[in-house]
Amino acid sequence: MSGLKNFIRSIVPTKLLNAYRERKKDKQRKSIQQQAEKGEGLSLEQLIRELKECGIREGDSVLVHSSFSKIGFVAGGPKTFVDGLLAVIGTSGNLLMPSSPNAGYQLDYIRNLSVFDVQNDPSKMGAITEYFRMLPGVKRSGSPTEPVCCFGPNADWFTSGHLGELTPYTKNSPFARLAEAKGKILYIGVTLDNAGTSLHVLEDAVEDFKFPVYFPEVFRVSVKQTDGTLVPVNVKVHNPEQSAKRRCDELLPMFEAEGVMKRATIGKAKTLVFDAAKMLEVMIDEYQTKGVSMYTPTGGELKK
Repeated sequence: MSGLKNFIRSIVPTKLLNAYRERKKDKQRKSIQQQAEKGEGLSLEQLIRELKECGIREGDSVLVHSSFSKIGFVAGGPKTFVDGLLAVIGTSGNLLMPSSPNAGYQLDYIRNLSVFDVQNDPSKMGAITEYFRMLPGVKRSGSPTEPVCCFGPNADWFTSGHLGELTPYTKNSPFARLAEAKGKILYIGVTLDNAGTSLHVLEDAVEDFKFPVYFPEVFRVSVKQTDGTLVPVNVKVHNPEQSAKRRCDELLPMFEAEGVMKRATIGKAKTLVFDAAKMLEVMIDEYQTKGVSMYTPTGGELKK
């Protein structure tokens, strides 16, 4: 389906696509307003119950990708959502969220970046992530392209290895460390097509990944730490031409068949629940044995 979506996007004029997207957003806004007026929103108690039904447990480390509008009306806004997550995982759990300051192509962003400010640059990954980023005690990793925020007893470990990595998905990244910690990934109102960061861990986990996922140029930028010091780093970003060939959601049947993910619902949002360790294990095995990747979801020759 994602391949078909990309084809449609390539032939439909941008103006029409934007108009269609705006109509969808307007419809969602009206639906949320109606829920609020009728008192039908998602309460904290209901959220906690639904998270537990998803399999989230006390002590879990959970990376959350979300679309707040898809959930419907939430009484109390992002605060209620984050409070519910923290209540379920408890004081021994770790809550992680992406907090990239860029919502577009990495290449366009990095070409205009001189300094990434860890403490002050806002997240462009949605209202929930920006609220979470600002909470006292939340740590943010130092990747200028894919920083991750974390709250919990292991927040330093999850975030500390990201600064200075040439690419944001290495074994020292929060994405790879989540798999190491046997954590979980929640996709709430989004899918792999629009929140597929964990899929990229495969590309750095295997030698000589067969597709040119990174743009050839290495960029030099500075990362401003919370104490004000500037750390110069080298950065590689995704190649837009290769990114356009992603077919992430076509991997969902494989993940479901392998017991990597299950489907659930949070509020009105369709939700996917992933086992991070098993996800990476299956991705590596399927790639090495069948050539499966987000660019070749049905497999293919490993040799170019």
